[in-house]
Amino acid sequence: MSAIRQTPSKTLMLFSGRAFPELTDEIAGHLGVTPTPTAAYEFANGELFVRFEESVRGCDAFVVQSHTAPLNTWLMEQLIMVDALKRASAKRITVVAPFFPYARQDKKHRGREPISARLVADLFKTAGANRLMTVDLHTAQIQGFFDGPVDHLFALDLLVAHVCERWGDRDITVVSPDSGRVRVAERWTDKLGGVPLAFIHKTRDPLRPNEVVANAVVGTVEGRTCILVDDMIDTGGTIAKAAETLFEAGAADVIVCATHAVLSGPAVDRLKNSRVSEVIVTNTLPIETSRRFDKLTVLSIAPLLARAIKEVFEDGSVTSLFDGAS
Repeated sequence: MSAIRQTPSKTLMLFSGRAFPELTDEIAGHLGVTPTPTAAYEFANGELFVRFEESVRGCDAFVVQSHTAPLNTWLMEQLIMVDALKRASAKRITVVAPFFPYARQDKKHRGREPISARLVADLFKTAGANRLMTVDLHTAQIQGFFDGPVDHLFALDLLVAHVCERWGDRDITVVSPDSGRVRVAERWTDKLGGVPLAFIHKTRDPLRPNEVVANAVVGTVEGRTCILVDDMIDTGGTIAKAAETLFEAGAADVIVCATHAVLSGPAVDRLKNSRVSEVIVTNTLPIETSRRFDKLTVLSIAPLLARAIKEVFEDGSVTSLFDGAS
């Protein structure tokens, strides 16, 4: 016999960072697996340590981490987890980052600025990641920053289904909070059967981050229920001002939909005290009880992530989850 032959076998192993283990547990429940036991702690000087308590040799590893505050800590922890898997001979390592860190820094607005989103992609690759899975990137171009396959998932169907169930009997207009999100808003209008589209023309002071001046509504919103769509809510300033602009233009109601609920600083108070009827988000990031409010609806992204992980593991088609959208 000139060769040794064996029947190929694959093992899916799921690994959870400490930022939001509940999400990993929920994904694991849909997959019918248990997250691999992991020892993780910090030294006195803040250095992180990670060790997996089971053999990972030859496995198909999926490392899940939600990049919430303190973001830099959780990013470093995920990088260390990937490095540990690479050195322990995992066969393939997929970084599952539902909210891609530093995604807003995807280009240079002025001289001497970093492109931090590219740096993060390079860090994942250098650490040993073979594949990246994420949800609703701030801009699709970030897929090109990672030198390997990127599974760019969309929360669109999940959010649209809730809007149809709750507000489907209204006269709806989909609204983009700025001209840069119009393409996403167009996909919303397609999913909602060709409802009207509007956007808010605004200016932003490049020297003052998170501060926006909303100018005018372009499109028909008077007397209609406006679905204001964005990829994330950070301090809530953009959304709150956009909603107020819509009401000033005669909107009957405003519903906010966003994938990532960062909810920094004054965001909760701004949204809670606004005239918005409902704020619909997903749980790509953890939302503590203290930051939840009556208007907030949190939809689970875990079933979508579990389906995508299963397709990747079985060498199936992730694109098929979105009817060919990319």
